[in-house]
Amino acid sequence: FASSLFLGVGKTTLIQKVTQALKSSGISIDGFYTEEVREGGRRTGFDVVTLSGKRGPLSRVSSGSSASRREYRVGQYVVDLVSFEQLVLPMLRNVSHGSDAEKTVCVIDEIGKMELFSQAFIQAVRQTLTGSGTVVLGTIPIPKGKPLDLVEEIRSRKDVKVFNVS
Repeated sequence: FASSLFLGVGKTTLIQKVTQALKSSGISIDGFYTEEVREGGRRTGFDVVTLSGKRGPLSRVSSGSSASRREYRVGQYVVDLVSFEQLVLPMLRNVSHGSDAEKTVCVIDEIGKMELFSQAFIQAVRQTLTGSGTVVLGTIPIPKGKPLDLVEEIRSRKDVKVFNVS
């Protein structure tokens, strides 16, 4: 797991390079990463990109001031939970049910505020972490403000090694 204080320090770039190296070594790998979406030089949101090449919105800058009660928000961003879950959950469930004979690496970039609105994602991450045939390469944020339960649970696991990326 990698964690970082600031956006833009290269966690996703690091994950992508490690992923390419593992793939070229013939290691079985699946997962997802998050990518900034920019329009006219301005960040307008984030997409989820699976290692199999599927892409969908994770969040977008809110267009209006009328926030619906069903909206999940982080700062100026509205999280598209349906899109996120449709892309990520089938992949995580598939990885979790792999055989012990073939170790699989599962990339989860990232486990943060936006992703943690999904209770199904939280469950799937826990299952993936306890799966004996899976090694997880993931990113978590360094705590600032209120701690995120799953993030702290991951950070305190004895089988997790955390690297701070700066």
